[in-house]
Amino acid sequence: MLSTLSKNGGMLAAFAVVTTALIAFTFEGTRERIAFQQQQRLLGVLNEVVPARYHDNVLFKDCATVTDPALGNTLPHLVYRARNNGEPSALAIETTAPNGYSGNIELVVGVSATMEVLGVRVVEHKETPGLGDKIELAVSDWILSFTGKQFSADSVERWQVKSDGGEFDAFTGATITPRAVVNAVKRTLVYVNENQQDLFARPNQCQPPKATGDKV
Repeated sequence: MLSTLSKNGGMLAAFAVVTTALIAFTFEGTRERIAFQQQQRLLGVLNEVVPARYHDNVLFKDCATVTDPALGNTLPHLVYRARNNGEPSALAIETTAPNGYSGNIELVVGVSATMEVLGVRVVEHKETPGLGDKIELAVSDWILSFTGKQFSADSVERWQVKSDGGEFDAFTGATITPRAVVNAVKRTLVYVNENQQDLFARPNQCQPPKATGDKV
């Protein structure tokens, strides 16, 4: 009986080792592909919220991490900096709407150095299909209503849904979701307007600086 138990235990141990090895192999084999797909998705979003004419630098390689409640919570958010001939031209900033109908709504807001909104995109949410998911460009063009609008400290009151006295439409039967997105965009624009110079001046955290003696 002991020999049988030992045999079975050995088989189980061998099976566990082989299974672990296969999982590790699969992970290693797909990690680069997953990273590539994530990068491509990021590039797609950045290109949508900051048009190519606004930068001659590689946008996803010029960024800083910021932590501020104005961006929806105290978690780190990335800010990507667009430059033309080395001069600041636009920002793409991650932000969070913490009060969506079903939880957090993650966004990226593109804004020019003159505070013109270049684009807004939702990158993650759990809103109700058929109602709150109209914040997705694939479902509705509502998110495009931000594009081209000029922001200033004197126009803050306009950045609300119409039922709150602003200029943005809500969805029939689903006011909570668009209200959350509009308020998140407004808070983000206020933050950028007050901190734009600092955001462009922060050290680059997306591309490590070259070591002394490295060739350019």
